[in-house]
Amino acid sequence: MFDYDAERVRAVLLEITRANISPDAGDWFEANLKAKALPAINSTFSVMPRKTGKGVITVQEPDFGTISQIKPGLSLQGWSADRLARVCFLIHLDPSDKDTYLKTIESLFMAAEMSELTALYSSLPLLAYPEDWKMRCAEGIRSNIADVLEAVMYHNPYPAKYLDDKAWNQLVMKAVFTDKDINQIYGIDERANAELALILSDYAHERWAAGRSVNPLLWRPTSKFIDARILNDLRKVLSEGAMEEKVAAALAIYNSDSDEARALLSDYKQLVSMIENRDLAWDRLYGVRETGYEMRDTRSEIRDTRSEI
Repeated sequence: MFDYDAERVRAVLLEITRANISPDAGDWFEANLKAKALPAINSTFSVMPRKTGKGVITVQEPDFGTISQIKPGLSLQGWSADRLARVCFLIHLDPSDKDTYLKTIESLFMAAEMSELTALYSSLPLLAYPEDWKMRCAEGIRSNIADVLEAVMYHNPYPAKYLDDKAWNQLVMKAVFTDKDINQIYGIDERANAELALILSDYAHERWAAGRSVNPLLWRPTSKFIDARILNDLRKVLSEGAMEEKVAAALAIYNSDSDEARALLSDYKQLVSMIENRDLAWDRLYGVRETGYEMRDTRSEIRDTRSEI
């Protein structure tokens, strides 16, 4: 029914929810946790923000650790109070009658507005009967709503565990198309596959042919699948790319099993040294893109100009 310790997670999420809303809202919330009739469930789910507020929650470190232990990959970081309360409410629904349970949650999906959809997709790794939500997850990947996409993609272990390669590759490509932070996709390295690597290479060639840049993070899932074509792509990036792109190519090559590819790094010893010392990493690369950290291509110098601003 559940693929994790549901009782423990219910208790932890309820505790976190109560800690992030007013006492009156907490009493109201617990009183409605046992709602069984569909109208009552729909009403409770809909009015949640008016009761709990929409402030960003605070989660204590021990609770983060507990959630991560029970459900690896799941994070509540940055969630709002209503999002958390809605997810907590969903995992308290009675799953004993599978047909009723599935229909109840599907009815919420069908009638949901943006914040409701965000909570619903955030709940996917915690819902009962996980195998039955694969089509719903795929539907979320097709969304053009940024918050919904991020709920499906970011720190959500459901896609990596349950989607097949085709759907997983669609998720990664949608992240690339919409410039999402690939680093926040749980399982991005573990679920990488040869077909995805070729799709990413094709996409890079399309961008180059149109005179457009390529998101450097695109190369992350190619590391273990560097064939002759991707090797030439990475050689081109190292030779012609901006310094940020060179770092991405170097990271992809460094993490590969290809001796031929790793030989390309012989002229980039400074980059290799910084990768080995963890001064450069995939998550650091995205921070570079977002915070203005500038890297200059001297092959021996990388500098941070933020202190000069």
